[in-house]
Parts: sequence; structure tokens; C-alpha cells
Amino acid sequence: MPYFSIIIPLYNKENFIENTLKSVLNQNFTDFEVIIVNDGSTDSSEEKVLQFNDSRVHYYRQKNDGVSAARNYGIEKAKSDYIAFIDADDYWYPGFLGEMFKNIKTCPELKVFSAAIEIETSKSVIPAHYSIKKTGDFEVVNYFKGSSKRTVLCSSSAIFHKTVFEHSGSFDTKIKSGEDTDLWIRIGLAYPIHFSWKILARYTYDPDSLSKKHKITIDSINFYKYQLLEETNPELKKFLDLNRFSLAIKSKLIKDKKSFNKLYKQIDLNKLSLKKRLLLRLPSFLLKILIALKTILANFGLGNSVFK
Repeated sequence: MPYFSIIIPLYNKENFIENTLKSVLNQNFTDFEVIIVNDGSTDSSEEKVLQFNDSRVHYYRQKNDGVSAARNYGIEKAKSDYIAFIDADDYWYPGFLGEMFKNIKTCPELKVFSAAIEIETSKSVIPAHYSIKKTGDFEVVNYFKGSSKRTVLCSSSAIFHKTVFEHSGSFDTKIKSGEDTDLWIRIGLAYPIHFSWKILARYTYDPDSLSKKHKITIDSINFYKYQLLEETNPELKKFLDLNRFSLAIKSKLIKDKKSFNKLYKQIDLNKLSLKKRLLLRLPSFLLKILIALKTILANFGLGNSVFK
């Protein structure tokens, strides 16, 4: 039985999948299987994958049903106790699995392991900024406390023991955008996160169809399921309000007044910074100017996330 099962959901990534798969197959730690789930691609993604002749690669194809269904199918097929995901346009450095193996052996009582990422924009590659205070090579953190700036769980830089999915559930196929955040919340309610400061993965930032993605995200994510829990869990409440703030700004950008008002009413404004409260009051045209400037700065590694 392989030590790791690596799941790659694939949909129309013909320009990226070769580099992504090479980064997985070139790992220094080699005891793993790769499960590629082609989610009904209509480009030449399949041809790119089939060029690889490696017994560790297992290829499946399904009708287009979304990334959640593809990842869940991969979880069902996984033979290993430890499961990793990598998106078909992201990248692992050669030491990713080796570092995760070392961390698992060092802290076998933990079930969720993660590493820092860097972000590739059209202009540069920049390290992600985290809200965690660095005290050593790694931290064991509460997901909500550790994710107020950049999430400590990224779908392309985390390892999960398979029992995590048995306890917290898998990806919600009804959510079309933000499905990973929904699962991370459920995992964060039950498990501490082992977070390594080593940058071991690269996330590719895709600005295409931004307004469309905003609308899908706003319509998809529903935090009402956590309403009772956040009343007694202040860290969860703070985390959800930061996400509501982000969604409210996106709602204003696409002039979705109904969604903005709904999100605004759910936020505890007293716990938001003055800057965020002011941003919520700005008209959309000023927000667009500020975000355009913020994006330019972010492309050069200056500043933090545009929406948080």
C-alpha cells in the first residue's frame, strides 16, 4: 500500500497539467500513488496525461460534475492512509512529500498537515502572508486563528489522514465555488493543524472571469449552517465575519445590493478593523480603483490579500 494518495482533479488544464504532474512524479519521497480524475475536459488535457508512463499514475474519467465530485471520487479510490490534493495548475517542490512524511512521523497524534505556499501572478512569484506568529520551523494552530489573513489550509499544500473525511465529511458537491473553505471549516472545528513554514507548493493565481467568479462564490457559499456554532465559538465567528466581509466587498463590486445587505447584517462590525468598516461604506467605483491599485502592489509582492 502506498504511503500517500495524491488526487488531481482535472478540467481543461491542457497548458498546466504536464508541469503539475511532473512536479508530483519528481518528488524525492517516492512511495505514493497518483489519482487523476478528469472531470469531463473538452480540451487536450487527457492526451497530456496519457503521455506519462508511470505505474503510480491511475487515470479516471467522469462526466463534468464539478471539482468537489472529482475530489470525492479520488478519495473513494485512494488506497493510502494519508491523502493529498493538488490542483491541475499548481506545483510542488521536490521536497513536499518528504517534509510531510517527516512531520507525520514527528507528530503522529495529529491528522492534518500543511505547508506555506507561494503565489504565482502574471508579474512575479510572491510568498503568501500569514497571520500566524512564527516560533519555530512549524506551528500547531487552530485553523480559525491561523487563517485571518491567508488560509493555513490550501487544497494544493495539505495532507489529511483518511479518517478526517470519515469524521468531517467530504467536499460538498452542492457548492460550486468555495467548496474547499466549507470543508476546511468542518475540519477546523475538529482538528488542530500542523503548519510548516517551508514554502513547498506554488499556487497559480488566475484573474480570468473575475466578476463571474465573484457571482458564483457569493451565490454558493452559505454560512447559515454554522450559525449556532458561531454563537459559542468566537474564533469561528471572527473567521466567518472576515469571509462575509470579503463576500460583501465582492457583492458591491458587481452591484449585487441584495447579497451585500444580507452579508452586511450578519457581520459583527464592532470586531472589524476601522479600515474594513470604511471599505464597506465606499461606493463601488472607489472600491474598484483601490482594488486595482492593491492588485498591482500584490503582483509585486507588496501588501496582502485584496479582499481580506
